[in-house]
Amino acid sequence: MELHDVWFVLIAVLWTGYFFLEGFDFGVGVLTKLLARDRKERRVLINTIGPVWDGNEVWLLSAGGATFAAFPDWYATLFSGFYLPLLLILICLIVRGVSFEYRHKRPEENWQRNWENAIFWTSLIPAFLWGVAFGNIVRGVKIDAQKEYVGNVLDLLNAYSILGGLVTLTLFTFHGTVFVALKTVGDIRVRARALALRVGLLTAVLALGFLTWTQATRGDSASLVAMIVAVVSLVAAIAAVRVGREGWSFAFSGVTIVAAVAMLFLTLFPNVMPSSLDDAWSLTVTNASSTPYTLKIMTWCAGIATPVVLLYQGWTYWVFRKRIGTQHIADAH
Repeated sequence: MELHDVWFVLIAVLWTGYFFLEGFDFGVGVLTKLLARDRKERRVLINTIGPVWDGNEVWLLSAGGATFAAFPDWYATLFSGFYLPLLLILICLIVRGVSFEYRHKRPEENWQRNWENAIFWTSLIPAFLWGVAFGNIVRGVKIDAQKEYVGNVLDLLNAYSILGGLVTLTLFTFHGTVFVALKTVGDIRVRARALALRVGLLTAVLALGFLTWTQATRGDSASLVAMIVAVVSLVAAIAAVRVGREGWSFAFSGVTIVAAVAMLFLTLFPNVMPSSLDDAWSLTVTNASSTPYTLKIMTWCAGIATPVVLLYQGWTYWVFRKRIGTQHIADAH
């Protein structure tokens, strides 16, 4: 296996880690409107991800940086062609981080309500737009012989990519709902399980349609295996949450995300960004990669830094592993 193939796999792993971890972050943010009944319950939801949300975003930075260094042509075409949706995602992530930090800085009700509304919208919008973006990457976009995107933003709004956005939105919301059920006690835990069943069923319908469409247009035997794993895991997650096994349900919903992302990257390879104008103009792991020397240096750096990051993040989740409930939240002054 060549180094550019290795880095394609590593970038796929980074995106998988990001969607697995940030997925339930986004889901919890959406639940501040769908599940929480009052301010105290919203504080419970936010506190479930409070110690970890910023660490989860490290995976996005790593994926973007690795793409820039390992496949500069892919990075350039992607960020120039998808400029507006990616800029909107970036703005949402900035406002979302500020919202977590500023929400509790002042006691006024309007102040806190406005920042909580910001948390909801800046969780919902990226959860949808990431699906739209990856849907277009898999489907193929207008790339010319100079490796430049020649379409416009309206070309990105097609039936396949919009369905992909709805899948990521509902899947992340389901993932977040199961996470809340796993991390809380009392009435909010019971209601989270009930909501997870309804969201899970909607997710299953949308995901089955999207994955089947993907398999029919670009799939092979490997992507078919990944699709089957994703569908079976999602059904298992719904069944587990129905009987109150939140830990198993969260694990299975995580496997669903991992398998679904793996399927998308399997349908891509050896392309990194297919051209809808001419297959010969597609960006591939070969024509879009950096020099072998650059990839070699990156491999050594990743081999040293990655275990440290994984150990630190695992330790963080272990420290903040206990459940919380409204009884753990002090009354507002």
